[in-house]
Amino acid sequence: MGTFSIWHILILALVVFLLFGSGRVSDLMGDVAKGIKNFKKGLADDDDPKVIGSEKHPSERAPDRQDQPKDKVG
Repeated sequence: MGTFSIWHILILALVVFLLFGSGRVSDLMGDVAKGIKNFKKGLADDDDPKVIGSEKHPSERAPDRQDQPKDKVG
């Protein structure tokens, strides 16, 4: 009790196949594959060294206009 044999898995797969039909199961598996592909693409985009290397350290940036003293006219 508590363990699944190959027969349990096969019967469960047969019931799911009969309830949802072959078209529904194949569409679901296609959606899962697209999701995995997009997830991997997102991870690859995050690790792109060009994007990370293009940002400068805060001490290397030009000072903001707000940090500069304002000239008094008058």
